[in-house]
Amino acid sequence: METLLSPQVWLWALAIFGLRVVNISLDTVRFLLVLRGKKLLTWILGFIQSIMYVVVISEVLSSMDNVLNIVAYAAGYSTGTTIGMWIEKRLAIGHVQLNIVSTTLGSAVAAALRANGFAVTEVPARGKDGTVTLLHADVNRNDVDNAETVILEADPTAFITAEDVRPMRAGFWRSSPNSKK
Repeated sequence: METLLSPQVWLWALAIFGLRVVNISLDTVRFLLVLRGKKLLTWILGFIQSIMYVVVISEVLSSMDNVLNIVAYAAGYSTGTTIGMWIEKRLAIGHVQLNIVSTTLGSAVAAALRANGFAVTEVPARGKDGTVTLLHADVNRNDVDNAETVILEADPTAFITAEDVRPMRAGFWRSSPNSKK
């Protein structure tokens, strides 16, 4: 067994950490792409991940007496998950349904969304304190912040929730983040 002070031991641990971060980051993104039905990308990422996993785990298992490799493997896993979530958020692949409840300004919110190129459906509804307008706006994930800004400018008290959705067919989808229709 090499001593923990050896540069080679630290380099291997660093390599294991780095490869594991990349591997798990890809895994997180791959999983989210599976949910969005991106078959080719998920296949490619799965293939790359499998190779990386075999290389990294074989090094860790071949030197189980080196605690540094085990710690690097675990730390790489944890770090990779967080980085994968950050990457996926930055990619903003997919669509989101915004559900907006406005007590008095529903028509103004709908008009503002439409003026900014968003499709919106208005539904009269009854809430705890009386009549409200329920609005559904399906937007690209990279448009969510823009849509939220438009909504809150029209009605600062609007209640907004968001759900990931997968479009099935037809309907209006805004084509780009800054397009106006």
